[in-house]
Amino acid sequence: MGSGQIVDRRGFCVGAAGLAIAGCGHAEPTPQPQPSQTPSPFATTVSGPLPINWRSFRTQFLRDGRIVDNGNGGISHSEGQGYALILAAKAGDRAAFDAVWRWTEDTLARNDAALFSWRYDPRIANPVADRNNATDGDLLIGLGLSLAAERWRDARYADRARAIGDAVATRLVRTVGERQLLLPGLEGFVTDAQTTINPAYYVWPAIDRYARSSPAWKRIAADGTALIAAARFGPRQLPTDWFDVSPAGVLSPAAGRPPRFGFDAVRVPLYAAVAGRNALADPARAWWASQPPQAIPAWIDVLTGEQAPYALSPGGMAVANRILGRPRSTVLDKDYYSAVLQCLVATL
Repeated sequence: MGSGQIVDRRGFCVGAAGLAIAGCGHAEPTPQPQPSQTPSPFATTVSGPLPINWRSFRTQFLRDGRIVDNGNGGISHSEGQGYALILAAKAGDRAAFDAVWRWTEDTLARNDAALFSWRYDPRIANPVADRNNATDGDLLIGLGLSLAAERWRDARYADRARAIGDAVATRLVRTVGERQLLLPGLEGFVTDAQTTINPAYYVWPAIDRYARSSPAWKRIAADGTALIAAARFGPRQLPTDWFDVSPAGVLSPAAGRPPRFGFDAVRVPLYAAVAGRNALADPARAWWASQPPQAIPAWIDVLTGEQAPYALSPGGMAVANRILGRPRSTVLDKDYYSAVLQCLVATL
């Protein structure tokens, strides 16, 4: 994401209701333009039935190769493009995959490295004004390409996925103390006083895939596992959406950001569980298990214990239910970020 900015991640915090910024401060919903419900141009291009979640997601959010964030002014992110590539590859939807990849490469690809600008905003004259990347978006795109290369035996996808992994390992890793840290982006996360980390940007399914053949990624994976295991704060020992690492390697909730286990951090246990790192999911599991079913707060301040006055969105509940081994709803939410989490839970 751009220069340390926080994306408006509405879906997790309040589901369809809407919310201000990724710090998860509550706000009244702002009406946003909804994507047209015209039939998908890919409806007849797939042999056999599509998974119901992907079919619904594609119809609701895919427009001309880009994934539209309907809760955030119709913008698109490299992260959303990566999610769509993964879901389409898993579903065997080659036409949709190619459309998403073509738009992503043509619109977001940087010229200086195999990375992608994090944001596309159709409301402004230069929709890609901020050229900074988001490392989770890059890793998700790389994972989607790698899955597609295996499914359709296309070496072009594999080559591009490998280039992305090399670029991330070369440009977005910083050694602090004895650990190599995965930076959230090229710009905006490193000062003399601290390095700011988002634990949800450790997309373990992608990292482990790269680590199979790369010593550099094996080190990133090992150090990242130890880092996220140590990034636990407050009485419940929960991870925060963002945390800082001092030059001496001391961890603390990120300065200037709410110290919450919220929308970003919910993906920490999801990615960890998918990759078999169950110990990294234990704090979230314990917190969610202690709450009444269907009334889990959207966030908790890990230091004060203050809780959101509203519950998890359907997407957040899908993650919590997977971690807790409970049944999950099959009805896809109409909010983009909430629907993404539901699809990931059903797919990964």
